[in-house]
Amino acid sequence: MVLAVMVTSQLMIALDSTVVTIALPSIRADLGFSATALSWVQNAYMLAFGGLLLLGGRAGDILGRRRVFVAGVSLFTLASLLGGFAVGPWWLLVSRTLQGVGAAVAAPSVLALIATTFSDGQARARALSVYSAVSGAGATVGLLAGGLLTDAASWRWAFFVNIPIGGAVLLLAPRIVPETERHEGRFDLAGALASTAGMTALVYAFISVAENGWGDALTLAAFAAALVALVVFVLVERRARQPIVPLRLFTERNRSSAYLAQFLLAASMFGVFFLLTQYLQEVLRLAPLAAGFAFLPMAAAQFGLVRVVPRLIPRLGAKTLMVTGAVLAAAAMVLLTRLSADSSYFPDVFVPLALLGMGGGMAFLPLNLTILSGVAGADSGAASGLAQTMVWAGGSLGSAVLVTILGTALRHPGAGAAPGEALASGIAQAFVGGAAFAVCGLLVAVALIRTPAASRSRAGHS
Repeated sequence: MVLAVMVTSQLMIALDSTVVTIALPSIRADLGFSATALSWVQNAYMLAFGGLLLLGGRAGDILGRRRVFVAGVSLFTLASLLGGFAVGPWWLLVSRTLQGVGAAVAAPSVLALIATTFSDGQARARALSVYSAVSGAGATVGLLAGGLLTDAASWRWAFFVNIPIGGAVLLLAPRIVPETERHEGRFDLAGALASTAGMTALVYAFISVAENGWGDALTLAAFAAALVALVVFVLVERRARQPIVPLRLFTERNRSSAYLAQFLLAASMFGVFFLLTQYLQEVLRLAPLAAGFAFLPMAAAQFGLVRVVPRLIPRLGAKTLMVTGAVLAAAAMVLLTRLSADSSYFPDVFVPLALLGMGGGMAFLPLNLTILSGVAGADSGAASGLAQTMVWAGGSLGSAVLVTILGTALRHPGAGAAPGEALASGIAQAFVGGAAFAVCGLLVAVALIRTPAASRSRAGHS
């Protein structure tokens, strides 16, 4: 029962990263978002989630995991209710931000509560396997559920669907989930706020470029604010007694390079959901449910490889797999740059999505293992939390950059281009930026991450 409650909440959190994506064209039509401002529906959630994830983990240590978990799920459920009743862009964006905060508070405690509840090694392995499967399936379920709910009822049900799920979790958790021991510690609020403010300002600046151009005063001010906030973050972390991000985690070459590769690959891949959702529905004219099913090649490939990769790592080595995954992701992004108004779903979308799923499924687990390899026990929580933060922050920033390219293209369409042709051309140009991120991630994996001597000798022996 504890495992059921934990994985149900994890499914809700993972599902919400994509359930709204398929509904974006309907949200835009109903609430009056511009093509570029629409990306904030996705980025508001990702920024709040990624930016406060480490603070949520620290809160669980200090205040008790169950208490913090229940508080996070409560906020997430309430924010979902508010989002379903949104009457304007600002209302929806506030709701999405609150959802991200709730997810950041609840998510770190899910894994910790599973680990403390299942003390036996074999039972813990089975529980973590279920957790990983649900986490991986969440994005796929979100795309399908978003399409189904939008088609059958309204985009608002992409928010309302969380109410019964969250309510069931809140009813059962205080009764069956054991509370954990509290530990003394400090909240690094200054560090968390500075990092979140810096990333938010940077994402805002790029999206502002898409709408107002590079010479806009507010855009330049946002870039300056981002720089100041990120510098303040580094200074705060250097002086904090219990920093939210121990800077010593970046002193080891392989670990810091793996963080960078994760950031770049996430920056490349997250924009695919936002851009292809619009391409599938507004250029290929697919219904929301059909657009959700269109992403299945990516999800099926990623889910299948997640189960195989752990057995391949001892044979082939982590670096071989992460490099291969990055190559596949880069190839997929290059293929997506060829999209046009005359492209068809198969093979022009199907093949890149399958390659992207294979690339993500092959690259991220070896990168996580590289990050956690050799880390001190006291820093393991911070190291793994920072890995998740890099993925969400990279996804937010990458999506913003791709939206900037799209917005610039839409402001300067070719002479005589029809609306569908202009959008398809802009999306193809945006994928050039995604391909650049993927290639940079590949170069980091190839040039900066070293194969440990022990792994090389094992590989040679086998």
